[in-house]
Amino acid sequence: MKKRLNFSLILIELQSKNALQVRNCLLTDGESTALKNSLMFLHVSELKDLAVKLYLVDKGNKMALIMRILHFLHTGKKLAVPKFPEKSRAMRGQIYPIHSSALMLKGSYKNDLKTRLFFKQLLGDHFHFTAYGIDWLNERWMQGNPPTYQEFARMWQEEHERRKNVPAAPKEEWAYINFVQNFLQNSLEASRECINHAWECERQKHKANINAWLEEKKSVIWTI
Repeated sequence: MKKRLNFSLILIELQSKNALQVRNCLLTDGESTALKNSLMFLHVSELKDLAVKLYLVDKGNKMALIMRILHFLHTGKKLAVPKFPEKSRAMRGQIYPIHSSALMLKGSYKNDLKTRLFFKQLLGDHFHFTAYGIDWLNERWMQGNPPTYQEFARMWQEEHERRKNVPAAPKEEWAYINFVQNFLQNSLEASRECINHAWECERQKHKANINAWLEEKKSVIWTI
C-alpha cells in the first residue's frame, strides 16, 4: 500500500475554508521551477492529497493538478477547472455508434477493446492508444470541435509516420520514464530492482524538498 504524504505537521489547522488566504508572489521564479520539478515526482494520489489540503479541486490528470497547485501558491488565486463545451460532450443516455464519420464525443468515446479493434481495421495492426492521441483529442474537445473517427485515424497515422524519423521526447510529467532514461545513461547494466530503488530514493528526496518548502513558508502561506 502506497504511503500518502502527511502534511499535518506543516499545515496550520483551519477553522473554515474561508480562512485560507495566500499572499501574492509567494513563489519566486526559481522557487516555482524547483517546486514544479519536485511535484513531478509525486504520485497522482499524493498531488490530490496536497490539493485537498489547499482547498483546491482534486480532479484532473497529473499535469493539471501540478499547474493548479503552482498557480495557487504563486498568485493566491484558484484556477477555474475548464469545462468542455456542450458541443463536444455526449448526451446522457444516448447511444453513439463507432464508424468513420461519427463524432468522437467526450463521454461516449472510450479507450477500450472495441475502439482499438475499429482503429486496427482502419489503420492496421500497428495501431495502439497513445498519449499524443489523447492530448490531441482533448484539445479538439476543448475547442468545441470534436473530430470524426476518420479524422482521428488520419491524425494518428501522420503522427505515427513522423515519429519514425523524429522520436518524441517523454512528456515532462512522465518523471519515472525521464528518470530511468537519465539513470541508464550512467548505469547501462543496472537491474530493474536497482533502478526502482534509485527511483524511490529520488522520489523521497523530492517529497522532502516539498515538505521543507511548505515548512519554511507556512507562516506566509496561511493566515487566519
